[in-house]
Amino acid sequence: MKWGNSMQEFAKILSNVKIAKDIWKMELKTDLAKTAKPGQFIEITVPGFYLRRPISISEIREDVLVIIYKVLGEGTLKMTELEGKLDIFGPLGNGFPIEDKEEVLLIGGGVGVPPLYETAKQYLSKNARVTAVLGANDADSVFYVDEFKALGCDVYVATMDGTLGTKGTALDAIKENNVTCNFVLSCGPLPMLKAINEQYSEGYISLEARMACGLGACMGCVVKDVEGHSLRVCKDGPVFEMGKVAL
Repeated sequence: MKWGNSMQEFAKILSNVKIAKDIWKMELKTDLAKTAKPGQFIEITVPGFYLRRPISISEIREDVLVIIYKVLGEGTLKMTELEGKLDIFGPLGNGFPIEDKEEVLLIGGGVGVPPLYETAKQYLSKNARVTAVLGANDADSVFYVDEFKALGCDVYVATMDGTLGTKGTALDAIKENNVTCNFVLSCGPLPMLKAINEQYSEGYISLEARMACGLGACMGCVVKDVEGHSLRVCKDGPVFEMGKVAL
């Protein structure tokens, strides 16, 4: 079944493994991979739960999508047990633009890190220098450091308790390591995005929101732009130009 450029499909679960504290990685064999872009998301149906759950796309291969999710409640806990087929719908939303840049700074916090992985891959394929700064609460919650390094990124880590990398936020790690790139692509918790939006003027941020329908119909994920106009995170975003949204 298709809606515009999006499609519903029963994807084959190739793997579903734990990679950090409460963090799981799932590989899905699906035709949706052919049209997916970095920064987009899919809506998935968890058996026994009514509302679909939006999960960002972490990696795009020829016929495989990789998603990374955090166990936050009964629905995502159920996801850790899934095998066989998974009802998915997507790809949805506007992703990160892949522009001609010599240097790119990726800033990810928590489960805001996954969509930056495919973004890094695509910028590196255009010969950009990519620096990735990954923030988490503690060392046990950090993931994908080696994966970003394997791509060819310069990687810095920040943890709030100081158990790995710089103690504090991603912005603290940027300052400590004298990272000077001004073109930023970021995804993570709202306080982090607010701070980035105040410090940087060039680039894009990806907002996290509860997106029940993913199509902009339910109006459950509305935010305001700086002029007071309503924007739907799922349809107008989740990626927005820096400085566009009132955070």
